Amino acid sequence: MRLEGSCHCGAVRFSVDSTTPYPYMHCYCSICRKTAGSGGFGINIKGEFASLRVKGRKYVRRYQPWIDFPARTERSEGYRHFCGLCGSPLWVHDRRWAKWVYPHASAIDTPLPVPPEIQHILLDSKSAWVEAPKGGKHRRFREYPQESIQAWHERRGLIARYSAGST
Repeated sequence: MRLEGSCHCGAVRFSVDSTTPYPYMHCYCSICRKTAGSGGFGINIKGEFASLRVKGRKYVRRYQPWIDFPARTERSEGYRHFCGLCGSPLWVHDRRWAKWVYPHASAIDTPLPVPPEIQHILLDSKSAWVEAPKGGKHRRFREYPQESIQAWHERRGLIARYSAGST
């Protein structure tokens, strides 16, 4: 599935191909909370890095977050990319998984499919004022779940298909 995205001010526009477009995982870690906000959590999906096309690249900035907030002694291997004009979070790229890029669902303009369940992860890092939903289609994890983004989509038969140049 071709995903089109942009920042709030429109200076940065991008597209990326994804076979895993369901925004099912809400992350409550300090990095997502503080760099992506949106209700105390951040939502990333996975795309193919080689397919990432960016217009307005001169406005894109990146930040290498601290893994151990608030101690600030160890940096992440991944970079958070955002618009330098309006501050909108755009995507994450981590050299450990260089083949992939993780766009923020909040930056995607293409209608995304509604996930059949939501996984609330890293709840040990959640701010006290934020309530993570319980029950029904909500699954809660103190840390990371064992299932990858790819495996979650595959197990549910939700792998999206696309062909180069399609939308």
